[in-house]
Amino acid sequence: MLERTSTVQRYARGLTAAVVTVVTLILAANAGPARATGPDPAHEQVRHTTQR
Repeated sequence: MLERTSTVQRYARGLTAAVVTVVTLILAANAGPARATGPDPAHEQVRHTTQR
C-alpha cells in the first residue's frame, strides 16, 4: 500500500517543479534564431541599384 507523503515533501516537490518550469521558460525565451554571418542580400541589392 502506498504511504501518504508529508506536507513538507509535497510543497518541496511543487516548489522544485515551479523553479524548473521558470528556468526552462527563461532559457526558451532567450534562445533565438542564429545571426547571419554575411551581409543581407536584400540590402546588397538596394545598394547596387542606387549606385547605378
